[in-house]
Amino acid sequence: MQKAYEAVMGFKVGHSANLRDKLRVGALLVAVGIGGSGCVSAPNDVAKGVGFNDYQSYLAAEAARREALRTPPQAITAPQTAPIVANAAAPAAPVLTQDQILAARARAAIEAAAPQAVSQQGAHAIAAPAPAASTPSVAVTTIASAAPVSAPPRSATPRGISDEQDFNAVSARETIESDAERRARMQQQLVVVAPEPVPERPQTVGPSVLNYALATSHPMGQRVYARSPLGRGRHAENCAAYRGDDLAQEDFLARGGPNRDPMVLDPDGDGYACGWDPAPYRAAAQAARATQ
Repeated sequence: MQKAYEAVMGFKVGHSANLRDKLRVGALLVAVGIGGSGCVSAPNDVAKGVGFNDYQSYLAAEAARREALRTPPQAITAPQTAPIVANAAAPAAPVLTQDQILAARARAAIEAAAPQAVSQQGAHAIAAPAPAASTPSVAVTTIASAAPVSAPPRSATPRGISDEQDFNAVSARETIESDAERRARMQQQLVVVAPEPVPERPQTVGPSVLNYALATSHPMGQRVYARSPLGRGRHAENCAAYRGDDLAQEDFLARGGPNRDPMVLDPDGDGYACGWDPAPYRAAAQAARATQ
């Protein structure tokens, strides 16, 4: 190592050289050796091709790939195996026919609809449910309900109307003895209201057409009081202002009638304003006196 160092550095190393200098020289020589080995390139192998294989292998693989692309694909069929039996020892389930399936469905529909049946004329038809898509097409069968529920009979007599005039209804419900007891009971509950005298009419209310009709006796149209010919053209217009002849007669008496007629309500002088007629009041009073 000392000789190599002297050759590189160009001078001799004395025996008194430091150990540290020797170590530095050794590290320098190792670095120079590694760097020199990295600069040497490997010889070019002309036999190598694309990838990690040689070129001839690459050409053969490419030709095989193209041949495989030109070949039509073949269908792959799965191997046929025998069906697996879950439990060979168990008995096979019974196979129902289509008619049995429809009958069972119809029976279940009838049992479900029986509590909600409503009385109608005739039997209710219940359609069987449509078969599943996997079953063959079968005509749907309609089954009539066995026992339709009938509504309670309606009463011939509407509620709220008495049937006392119906002899059959009364005879079925009452007897002679029970009817006599009922009449006696009703007689005991009878309340008789005694008539009371009519109260006197207050004098502050105003004139009464009833008292005036009973106080007079001459008919309509008979001239009793003198009237002026002036203002007779206003008679119809003045009478139209009242809603009735009774109101017109009351106002006529309140304004001084029958002796005076400032509103020209009684132009003919019979004492009756705007065609008021006292006959109905007189007839009612006469009928009341006749019944006493």
